[in-house]
Amino acid sequence: MPERLNRREAVRYLGGSRVEMNAEMEKLMDECEAELLSRARPRYIYKMITLPDERVMSGEDIKKHLKGCGSAVLLGATLGAETDRLIREMQVRDMAKAVVLDSLASVAVEEVCRRADGLIAAEHPDKYMTFRFSPGYGDYPIKLQKTFLTLLDAPRKIGLSMNGSFLLVPSKSVTAIAGLSDSPVERQRRGCAVCNLRQTCKYRRNGEHCGF
Repeated sequence: MPERLNRREAVRYLGGSRVEMNAEMEKLMDECEAELLSRARPRYIYKMITLPDERVMSGEDIKKHLKGCGSAVLLGATLGAETDRLIREMQVRDMAKAVVLDSLASVAVEEVCRRADGLIAAEHPDKYMTFRFSPGYGDYPIKLQKTFLTLLDAPRKIGLSMNGSFLLVPSKSVTAIAGLSDSPVERQRRGCAVCNLRQTCKYRRNGEHCGF
């Protein structure tokens, strides 16, 4: 985990241009960042699979995403249960802090995923990797969370599980798949596919897009 989180990304999660960054807001972010980094316990796990693999193929979006890929990497990442506990505690004590903590935690778990991306790329320097694609996006069923978690043995290895609605527990967690190809892959707009707020996004709820 880096010593400083990406403030620009945090502001985007908070609502973008509608958030006024001033001395008071910077101080609030400093306080929340320090608390988050002291409580987060980032962990990740990944596993190579050979394609095609019917266990993770469902819907047209994932077929398009993995087109031309002979293998893929399943990834699970989490900030741990303490992060969820911290946000819940703050929701009772100070809602403004809770909202900022939530946005910073979304940035933090993305940083964990990027670190895993870097390791995967270094292990396969002769391959071209797609961006991460998560269950629940487009027509890729969210129920595949169960398959991902089972294949990764994520509950035992990193404490990552799900609830009855297939939502990840702890909540500041990610599961995703990235394809590996022998030739350059078409670069598509990342958009909501990799956004940690895709399930609760205010922009998507209003039929808009944050521009990421």
